[in-house]
Amino acid sequence: MGRRALRRRAVEILYEAAQRSADPVSLVAERVGRTEVDPVGDYTISLIEGVAAHRERIDELLSEHAQGWTLERMPPVDLAVLRVGVYELLWASDVPDPVAIDEAVGLARELSTDDSPRFVNGVLGRIGTIADRLRAVL
Repeated sequence: MGRRALRRRAVEILYEAAQRSADPVSLVAERVGRTEVDPVGDYTISLIEGVAAHRERIDELLSEHAQGWTLERMPPVDLAVLRVGVYELLWASDVPDPVAIDEAVGLARELSTDDSPRFVNGVLGRIGTIADRLRAVL
């Protein structure tokens, strides 16, 4: 599986966990190795574990940079996409910033509303402009 598919799978699992009020790490752990569900790749696991480990800081950044939007008002799919995007921007050192943003925008285009790609691009773009400073203090 390519990274885009693995990112998409992470977004789907994060979304499902949010809808079920479940822990995403536990949810993915239940699925690893099971044949009756879609496979879960290593990068998907890494994204979910990373988002879970840094969720408080990720959500703080989203709250600060999603102008006029609270986390509660955001469409749940957009929130899952944004969390993966912020994680990749700040903690996935092997993913260039423009790639993290482009991939998140692409997922928003595939999975959410017509307005979502522009919204995701705006929020991640604002965070991306200060990503170097943020990484220095993480």
